[in-house]
Amino acid sequence: MDAVCKMRPGFGASLERIPIPDYGPNEVLIRVRAATICGTDLHIYKWDDWAASRINPPMPFGHEMAGDVVAVGRDVVNVAVGDYVGAESHFVCGHCYQCRVGQAHICRNVKILGVDRPGCFAEYVAIDAHNAWPTSRHIPPAVAAAQEPFGNAVHTAFATTLSARTVLITGCGPIGLMAIAIAAACGASQIYATDTAPQRRAAAVRAGATAVFDALDPDVVRKIVAGTGGDGVDVLLEMSGNPNALQQGFDALRFGGFAALLGICSRPIAEFDLTNTVVFKGATVQGISGRRMFETWYQTQRLVETGKVDLKPLITHHFPLAEFETAFDLMMSGDALKCALYPHGLDGVWPTSAGTSSATN
Repeated sequence: MDAVCKMRPGFGASLERIPIPDYGPNEVLIRVRAATICGTDLHIYKWDDWAASRINPPMPFGHEMAGDVVAVGRDVVNVAVGDYVGAESHFVCGHCYQCRVGQAHICRNVKILGVDRPGCFAEYVAIDAHNAWPTSRHIPPAVAAAQEPFGNAVHTAFATTLSARTVLITGCGPIGLMAIAIAAACGASQIYATDTAPQRRAAAVRAGATAVFDALDPDVVRKIVAGTGGDGVDVLLEMSGNPNALQQGFDALRFGGFAALLGICSRPIAEFDLTNTVVFKGATVQGISGRRMFETWYQTQRLVETGKVDLKPLITHHFPLAEFETAFDLMMSGDALKCALYPHGLDGVWPTSAGTSSATN
């Protein structure tokens, strides 16, 4: 089969012919219809310090996917050949303390698809049957694949109540934009968003933000606080992993406010005013990792299948698998929000104005 592989340390990747993966007694083999690219894949492609410390080439990567089950292991009972599925990308041990007390999303022994085991930028992928998520066939493959990152946004946004509250989202990448759409669907009274990129700020308005600010504006905190009558926002959803945005978010948070942190900083923060922005404010802070298994998936399914949140506008480009380099270039340049790769051809792409057999937006 064809697969996009990280064959050796260093920048880039290559399209390789590799064997179709074997599958175990509790696994299923999936014919991948679409796989979407996320920030983790960019880290692997660029081969930054994190990737060098975690990835063991050679292997195919990618972890957001949807496709059809074509074979099942002998002990599989919950998935059948012909099922159309998305995938929970975190494979948990089931026996550590966290797994046993209902916190499998922070399993201490987690293995991640496309990071710790062969990924889905390929014609076929084998995953645990437990991780296959049945999906309605009226959901296009790229949207079904994007349920995985959308689940991160759902987990973050649903960490507290958003209805009739003022919300600030710092960072308007794809998951930040998803969080904006969720906040709008939940009836937030005001949705503020910050980002450094003009095209992402424009996308934030389209997603439902009521006020959008340049994160480089030195007056951004004062403007947000003024918009709330001087109190500050009720809820901070931090999606950027940028230390400056993190500080801005907490500075804009009201006394007694709630902060959910999903963004990952590339290195430890040397200076952060914990005393004044968290302790003296009486703020509640929650770290967010992955998706609650499988509570978040049910919430994700309902938001997508009922049309409460439309993920299509966030998937701006579609490519055959062989054109993966173009897709990664677009993602790295910031000219695409999210790209989808199709290992078996552009199957299931919704109609677009471009109407070509390659990139569409």
